[in-house]
Amino acid sequence: MEGNLQTYVELEGIAPKIWRRFVVPSSITLDRLSDVIQIVMGWSGEHMHIFNINGKDYMDQPDDAPDAEEEGLFRLGSLVPFKGSEFTYTYDLGDNWVHRLKIEKTGMEDDEEWGGLFCVNGKGACPPDNIGGVPGFTDFRRAMGDRKDPKHEFFMDWYGGEFDPNAFELLEINITLLFFLRWSRDRYLPWWKD
Repeated sequence: MEGNLQTYVELEGIAPKIWRRFVVPSSITLDRLSDVIQIVMGWSGEHMHIFNINGKDYMDQPDDAPDAEEEGLFRLGSLVPFKGSEFTYTYDLGDNWVHRLKIEKTGMEDDEEWGGLFCVNGKGACPPDNIGGVPGFTDFRRAMGDRKDPKHEFFMDWYGGEFDPNAFELLEINITLLFFLRWSRDRYLPWWKD
């Protein structure tokens, strides 16, 4: 498959929805796609993750899961080549943040400003790492939004300040993606097929 893929990602179990729409090269490897998801969503990247595509698991350290494949050896476009293809990405296997992804468009041209790797839009602030999954984030959001909540001060100290549940900085995300594209480390496979 040639060109770029417009992809939609949504964090499951959260209301209101936290989602992003982004474009990646169809030749992107799953290890790089994981980094892109981390950037567009706002995760720190300090926890393990796993893709499930067509019933098969792909991860960074497949020795930890004998049935999983090494994600760096597979390109997204070869695994989900069709518009409408869906798969999951789970980040932080303790907190179990499940992201549902869907390929919305295929064969897209590069953007004049950002090339073939950019975020189109999105909504909602990503939960902080280590918050305790959906139940912990629900508790956190409630307490942070109510100064009279008994846990408000605790969470303010833990988080380091105010939390805006609607925060989404498109330009900041795209600049970070641009740096990632230019400066990311070498991987098993090059960015683009030869």
